[in-house]
Amino acid sequence: MEKKRCLFCDQIVPIGREDGYDLYTGCYCSPDGSYGLHRDSYDPYSVLSYQTKHLMFPVISAYIRELTDCGETVRLTIDDLEGIRNSPRVPVTIEDKGIRLLQFFHRHSEGPDEAVVLQQLPKSYNLTYSPNLQELIYIIEKLKEERLLERMGSSFKLTAQGWKTAEESLGGKRLKPCFVLLPEDGETRLQWTEKVLPVIEQCGYEPRTSERTAREKEADYSLRMIADSKLLIADLGAQGPEVFLAGGYALGRNIPVIWTSRRIGDETTASPSEKIRPFVWETAEELASILKQRLTSEVF
Repeated sequence: MEKKRCLFCDQIVPIGREDGYDLYTGCYCSPDGSYGLHRDSYDPYSVLSYQTKHLMFPVISAYIRELTDCGETVRLTIDDLEGIRNSPRVPVTIEDKGIRLLQFFHRHSEGPDEAVVLQQLPKSYNLTYSPNLQELIYIIEKLKEERLLERMGSSFKLTAQGWKTAEESLGGKRLKPCFVLLPEDGETRLQWTEKVLPVIEQCGYEPRTSERTAREKEADYSLRMIADSKLLIADLGAQGPEVFLAGGYALGRNIPVIWTSRRIGDETTASPSEKIRPFVWETAEELASILKQRLTSEVF
């Protein structure tokens, strides 16, 4: 298997290929998943100035890790550099960075006082968008002093107050898992990631997308993730017949399904059944508005 150095965490890992992207699997940017960097963007990133790399590569690594840890698909090009630099998702203050660490442990535990083992702590400062390990350790110690976090070696526990703080930062309640079948087109997937998935999260759901291991079939992965979800959002521009298999599987498990379909000109993706009535959208902003209205008006 071909290997390549991840520019953002400097680890050499196996890569796959998909639609012009190199998929980096298991690096420090995405220890339990993968992310894609367009092959034409590798060299432009690598020749950036030392100052830009020093400032931005830890941020990009953190951005990748947070999104993939939340189940989102990440596909980057050199054009994303400025967007990430100015993204409201990137925390700036120590307090906000500490909240991101609490949210990470919240995602990986079922309640307060449940231990979460953090592997490779020296390489995990991207969990807090920190430029180095020293800042991560400072944040951990600060959270301990505030009695929000307990640590014993590589094992961490949210205290009751830490759990409450994490929940409040997420809108006062734990996000419900929601599996999202995205369109196959790379540009459209990026629009979903930037414009639509954050709105789904604001409505109380944790959007998860198709990120599987190299040995796992797409359909098998999707069905496994759907079984653990409270809602399925499926766009008819997704993976051919598999999108209908996923929808039928979800309905068979009494998991609600929201169908969407993009209109391009006068054409929309055809529905094979009268029972599938998708919300038709033209722009990502329009779709985000439609989903926000639907998700906030009904309880799934």
